[in-house]
Amino acid sequence: MHPLVRRFSSLALAFATLGYTHAMSASSSSSATRETSPSSEIIAYVFPQNRVLAPDEVNGRRLTRINYAFANIKDGEIVPGFSHDEENFAILNKLKSVNPSLKILVSVGGWTWSGGFSDASLTPRSRARFISSAVRFIERYKLDGLDIDWEYPAQPGAGNTNRPEDKHNYTLLLAELRQRFDREQTRLHRHLYTSIATGASPKFLEHTEMDKVQHYVDTINLMTYDFYVGGPSTGHDAPLFHNPTDPKHVSAELSVAAYEQAGVSARKIVLGVPFYGRSWGEVSDKNHGLFQPGKAAKGVHFSYPQLPNLLATGYVRYWDSVAAAPYLYNPQAKVFITYEDPQSLAAKCKYVTHQKLRGIMFWEYSNDSTGILLQAVHAGLTPVHTSNARGN
Repeated sequence: MHPLVRRFSSLALAFATLGYTHAMSASSSSSATRETSPSSEIIAYVFPQNRVLAPDEVNGRRLTRINYAFANIKDGEIVPGFSHDEENFAILNKLKSVNPSLKILVSVGGWTWSGGFSDASLTPRSRARFISSAVRFIERYKLDGLDIDWEYPAQPGAGNTNRPEDKHNYTLLLAELRQRFDREQTRLHRHLYTSIATGASPKFLEHTEMDKVQHYVDTINLMTYDFYVGGPSTGHDAPLFHNPTDPKHVSAELSVAAYEQAGVSARKIVLGVPFYGRSWGEVSDKNHGLFQPGKAAKGVHFSYPQLPNLLATGYVRYWDSVAAAPYLYNPQAKVFITYEDPQSLAAKCKYVTHQKLRGIMFWEYSNDSTGILLQAVHAGLTPVHTSNARGN
């Protein structure tokens, strides 16, 4: 990590506080009151890995759903991914005492652990084995459903086993999972949720049958981020709109439109946002570093609380009004950083509402220990009720 990221200053603290105050001001206006829960989904991926979550680490009041990442696949069955999963499920379930409508799902797979999906979905017998293990897993840990994060059907992803048959088997797996959950929820007297995390590229749509798949899931968590990862050029990690000067011609809006053109209902789509930033070095001082050649810092994610600290060390924040995306550039260090902030999240919340999408999900919770970004999402998706003249 660049040493500048580690520096803290009063200016950075003031900036962070300003961002929090700005987000809070929308929810504490004298002429309006916010409901305690949003009208849309707010889904957090929580990824503690091999550590135990602190009891108050996750703010369950501002979420509708938590996807706990990740369970693994072993011998065709879902198994715990990390050493403290059982403890963490118990901690997350306790959040329901302050938010009874909160749902806790386990997410299986992810970029690293998607290697078992192709085999698990291959035959009726293998699918039944996988689904039965899902039911046992959910019952054991008192969960509300399953999130399938297969990266990606009929594609190698991180060097995974894959087949052309994955395209249809993906549909069959989700259809049979839904059928089994329908039976189980009658027995358990509660709804069991199914969701999927999906790629934002046209290639994902080419290798799936999303017009059919949508009928078997509660939500499609569209990963509209990581548009620029490790490449030779800088760019926005998660632009809302398409900037014509973007050499990749990507944006969240284009991805959503492609899904809708593939037959997916807008009300199934949850827009994904990143709670982290990415950086490039050796970037020339042209267009403030945007869409310029550079050397990507592979595998380096900056969390939001770290990013404002850079303002005190030569970095300047810029706003791409076309893409509705912020970025930082330091002409002396020649470093470019793409990230998400309250302003860009407010724009995305407005877009979700206007396009009648299902809500917003983010990866991942621990990247914003301040709660500023979650507050921005919550404020942006929570309906406002105007008070009457008496202030009621």
